[in-house]
Amino acid sequence: MNFDDNIKITVIGAGPAGMMAAISAANYGADVTVLERNQFAGKKLRITGKGRCNVTNNCAPNQVLEAVSRNPKFLYGVLNRFTPADTMEFFEDAGVPLKTERGRRVFPVSDKAADIQDALVRKMKEAGVRVVYGARVSDVVPVYDDDSARYEVKYGNRSVRCDAVIFATGGVSYSGTGSTGDGHRILEKLGVNITPLTPSLVPIETEEDFYNLSGLTLKNVRLTVLHDGDEVWSEMGEMLMTHFGVSGPLVLSASANMQKYPIYEYDLKLNLKPALSREELDARVLSDFAKYSARDFINSLDDLLPKKLIPYVISQSGIDDRKKTGEITREERFALLDALDSFRITPRSFRPIDEAIITSGGVDVKEISPKTMELKAFPGIFVCGELVDVDAYTGGYNLQLAFSMGKAAGEAAAMI
Repeated sequence: MNFDDNIKITVIGAGPAGMMAAISAANYGADVTVLERNQFAGKKLRITGKGRCNVTNNCAPNQVLEAVSRNPKFLYGVLNRFTPADTMEFFEDAGVPLKTERGRRVFPVSDKAADIQDALVRKMKEAGVRVVYGARVSDVVPVYDDDSARYEVKYGNRSVRCDAVIFATGGVSYSGTGSTGDGHRILEKLGVNITPLTPSLVPIETEEDFYNLSGLTLKNVRLTVLHDGDEVWSEMGEMLMTHFGVSGPLVLSASANMQKYPIYEYDLKLNLKPALSREELDARVLSDFAKYSARDFINSLDDLLPKKLIPYVISQSGIDDRKKTGEITREERFALLDALDSFRITPRSFRPIDEAIITSGGVDVKEISPKTMELKAFPGIFVCGELVDVDAYTGGYNLQLAFSMGKAAGEAAAMI
């Protein structure tokens, strides 16, 4: 085994959390080496936001916490020490102009995720961080001999000894980018508790066959998650109908709120016309009924709904689609209103975890010091990013968590 001497901090993983941790530690004067299993840094970062990179959300720290679906209180300290405003300043200073779009989502003006990736790599180089590519870490073990180092990090046929190790290996989603759970396995071997890993921010397969709706985007609708009839989560936005079920921003956020119980215990309710009150919707339907009274019912809703969606809404209303519109009864009209403001969707399963944007679960936050991201039972080992059991909705929040945790871990590691 070959040993590389004089390395104080080893960062495992050159994703957003790992790169921020390395930069922060090096800027505090630490000697930092990053071990990255891929041939370049930020592989997953390059594909975020459909290649545009939603780098953060232009909001206050408390608003980020409101968007965190797992363990938000744990993040209070790190988010207030490195805020969305700090993230924006970091990248602006690194030469990446930013812009804020709908939902306070922040993107590079260029709409190129590669600009964010390049800025982080450049900052690492400027700080003197060494990066070893093609280095897949297989184990981290405590050092018990007279060596002043605390840990030995093994990769390939080599190893490094260091005073601190920062794990930033990501979750298990998008495994093609290198997130294959290596960090979880190594930490579990050390005795660290890993909560169950499940897909989050992931499309949902449904009992209903929406194949004929595949590709239909529904805008300005409200999706509600229910459990035992109680509302768990509800939000307006955009969603996508697919051959397997449903996807799009609303569905991805909904999935993050469907982690406590088995997915089949939840129900989804879709309000297709949330901007209208029940009374306003009824008036709109009555107007269309009067306009198309001589038509078959199936041909009377073209002004109200996308044509492909009409048969599905009619099916849920229970009305004969060939009945003349002028013959629709009051009770049947109310059934149509129910189908419009409470369109039922029955979730069957999440899509495979490899299709998830993030991984839910990970290193148990009870094992981590929240101010420093250091493991309580292993002084000198820090964890950050998607590896940790915290996750949030879409909108730049998860990258912000990665940067905030990475910043805290890097600075704390440099101080040991």
